[in-house]
Amino acid sequence: MSIRIQVVLAFSTHCERRELDITHGTSARTAVQLAVDAGLPLGDASLDPIHAPIGVFGEQVEDDYALADGDRVEIYRPLQQDPKELRRHRAKQEAVAKKP
Repeated sequence: MSIRIQVVLAFSTHCERRELDITHGTSARTAVQLAVDAGLPLGDASLDPIHAPIGVFGEQVEDDYALADGDRVEIYRPLQQDPKELRRHRAKQEAVAKKP
């Protein structure tokens, strides 16, 4: 039985997406590989889709997660900056700005 899914990869300026017809029960990682084989642009060479974290509808999943009809597989890129460090930096800047 065939199902239809999407594989997406978000960039800061746009989102790349491939819709695929795959066999019911195909794993999430296999779907990523099929999308790459179908021409999903990866941007720069720093992203390795075979080892990058993946999720379905915003929830991180294991590689062997069995996909269902209508699922959206998301390839997660590495963070550009550490969110905790950004918050510390902003708090420090705000503290300096509040000093008389």
